[in-house]
Amino acid sequence: MIDIETFTSDAKEWLDNNVEPRSTNEKGQREPTWGEGEFSVSVFHNLTFEEEKAVIDEVVAWTNKKAEIGYHKITWGPEYGGMGLTNEHEKAFHKLEAQYAIPDGHETHSVTTHLMAPTIKLLGTDQQKKDWVAKWAAAEELCCQLFSEPGAGSDLANVSTKAERDGDEWILNGQKVWSSGAQFSPWGMAVCRTDNELAKHKGITVFVIPMDAEGLEVRQIRQMSGGTSFNEVFFTDVRVPDTYRIGDLGEGWKVALTVLGFERGSSNGSTRVGGNWVQVKALAQHLGVADDPLIRDDLAQLYIQYRVMALNNQRVAAQTKIGQAPGPEGSISKMIWVKSMNLMSDVVTKILGPRITADTGEWGTFGWNEHLLGAPGYRIAGGSDEIQRNIVGERVLGLPGEPRVDKNIPFKDIPK
Repeated sequence: MIDIETFTSDAKEWLDNNVEPRSTNEKGQREPTWGEGEFSVSVFHNLTFEEEKAVIDEVVAWTNKKAEIGYHKITWGPEYGGMGLTNEHEKAFHKLEAQYAIPDGHETHSVTTHLMAPTIKLLGTDQQKKDWVAKWAAAEELCCQLFSEPGAGSDLANVSTKAERDGDEWILNGQKVWSSGAQFSPWGMAVCRTDNELAKHKGITVFVIPMDAEGLEVRQIRQMSGGTSFNEVFFTDVRVPDTYRIGDLGEGWKVALTVLGFERGSSNGSTRVGGNWVQVKALAQHLGVADDPLIRDDLAQLYIQYRVMALNNQRVAAQTKIGQAPGPEGSISKMIWVKSMNLMSDVVTKILGPRITADTGEWGTFGWNEHLLGAPGYRIAGGSDEIQRNIVGERVLGLPGEPRVDKNIPFKDIPK
């Protein structure tokens, strides 16, 4: 196995040849330069369809480029396009990559590479792994989640989209909502009801869906932050082969929990989504309030949140590396990240005052309004704060389970 020093040297040479380094300050530290470039700290994109697709195309192209070497999945085996190296190699690359002007991320890209590809790798059949894992890991094809419904959000087991068997195929009818990136994805992963006679957690099966299937319709939803990243997806007699079923019949809850575990574990305060601590610090310095004792305390609290989150994410990554399905640590990561996002909103609002609601045209100020409008969404996305606390309370602390009046009742008998 290649040693860390040689690996890092090779990676730096490759990065130097394929992407520009970030600008440096007078101390030689690589960090964003105040007032230069496009400023965005949005949580959800406020872009036209064409603009958002261009963002996706850029990050996809970068992942494709990394996949030529295996830098996109350093710890994964060569059979999936990876390098088969250690977490230490991966951390070394990510630290190095952060010094370069790589494209901004996008949720659809992240869902495909960090949620869907690992789930199929863990739970898919040999043929499914062959067909999808390497392609999705390298973002050669994109995939969206088709989980939430009008009557099934944080209570995902309440899904009612029906999948009825017809020989070697399944016929799907129903509706999904809040499906991020469905308008850009050739594939989707849908949680469906396959048995009304069983309790709601037991009558569920998961399928991979071709998004161009006959009878499938995608409708975009306008968000309060301005963009249309979210969608409604309607199924009308959509046919899917049984070979696209993930896991055993009725075992969809296990598959869904695996995806959600990866989702909560990947809610890691990315520097590309919703801003980051460095940008908040730069804002305070620019406005001359970084030496204010109260602001300094707020900045310290925000930094602590990000460090705790990073350490917990390392634990999640280590479990994934040895083949374990994500556990309740993902819920802890998600709660820390949501708390960090909302704390960031509070700190930035305090620093900016009226500048966050009235656009003065000054770079790096009113743009935080998009963060303020988007951050509350993650208190719901991927399971609400209350659901996360239940998971931690019951599965980590061993507290009594939340009372559930619909437990062990056939789904068809639950009042709708």
